[in-house]
Amino acid sequence: MKYALINSVIYTKDEILRDYAVVVNGEHIEAVIPQSELESGIKTLDLEGHNLTAGFIDLQLNGCGGVMFNDQTSVETLEIMQATNLKSGCTSFLPTFITAPDEGIKSAVKVMREYLNKHKNQALGLHIEGPYLSVEKKGVHRPEYIREISPEMKDFLCENADVITKLTIAAENPTINYTPDFVKSGIVVSVGHSNATYDVAKAAFRKGATFATHLHNAMSPISSGRAMGVVGAVLDSDVYTGIIVDGVHVDFGNVRLDKKVKGDKLCIVTDSLAAAGAGPELETFTFVGKTIYVKEGRCYDGNGTIAGASITMMESIKNAVEYVEIPLAEAIRMSNLYPARAIGVDDRLGSVEAGKVANLAVFTNDYHVVGTVVNGEWKAN
Repeated sequence: MKYALINSVIYTKDEILRDYAVVVNGEHIEAVIPQSELESGIKTLDLEGHNLTAGFIDLQLNGCGGVMFNDQTSVETLEIMQATNLKSGCTSFLPTFITAPDEGIKSAVKVMREYLNKHKNQALGLHIEGPYLSVEKKGVHRPEYIREISPEMKDFLCENADVITKLTIAAENPTINYTPDFVKSGIVVSVGHSNATYDVAKAAFRKGATFATHLHNAMSPISSGRAMGVVGAVLDSDVYTGIIVDGVHVDFGNVRLDKKVKGDKLCIVTDSLAAAGAGPELETFTFVGKTIYVKEGRCYDGNGTIAGASITMMESIKNAVEYVEIPLAEAIRMSNLYPARAIGVDDRLGSVEAGKVANLAVFTNDYHVVGTVVNGEWKAN
């Protein structure tokens, strides 16, 4: 099917276009042209002056819409997560599976493969966060499962790299020494849940890690002018990093400073749990065997430890603009173009360009998502 999206403000990766149309043909964007140049008789969809951009890409999502991938590891769970994502303009995501026994990881890989055989350009492969972490920076990860990788599991991950997009490892965990093997197989290695020194973290980046998981959270901080920690290593390296812009995980002032340092390597992620997009009636849920409590949009375990977020990508962009004072066009790039680059899918996703997959988001000036396009198919909210 061929049609044109008209009457919108289009945010491409470089420009803000008015009086232009995005022509969708099948699953792809055929052209971005002035509306006056549209062929006569083409079917049009009037977007009523709303904002149009590439669909958002969330590189860290544990759950949403009332479900958790760790606790309900199934294709159906991923489908519920995707349906929930679309309501906030997120057309693609990395389902995140956290620290678990080997059997759980293998199950998640199997489910991811089933999902990818059924759906494309939506869930973009698995993000395995742990279990090769630091107990000191475990967060809600269960310490009894944190460990070094076995040779058998190392081989398993590399052999299934076609469905594993990202792997979070603590810089001081011996598993980090296999980074070259993971990278060669096509997995993005991310440093996270790490209590490492600056030097140890920098060594992990030299081994080939190109990402850092939720900057500031579950990583050793810049504690003085002499001890820079993992945070200092991330800020002093040319690696991508995700950041949670909910005002709970990271102070907005820190996000502002991080943006000045990291530039186009800073990606907005949600790190959200079942509470995201689930409505206020969800007060508790289970995450890796723990009861998680939701209060005023915050998720905590019984010890008061922050347990992921309950924010959406659209809400994150709103916060980035209104509280961090990042221009909307740049906040959008932090949510689609830069994440696409970080995991190497910017050849087909992350921007409004001819030849790209037609994964798009449409939202109002007050950050209400009115609809999405996924693989060329329009879906109104």
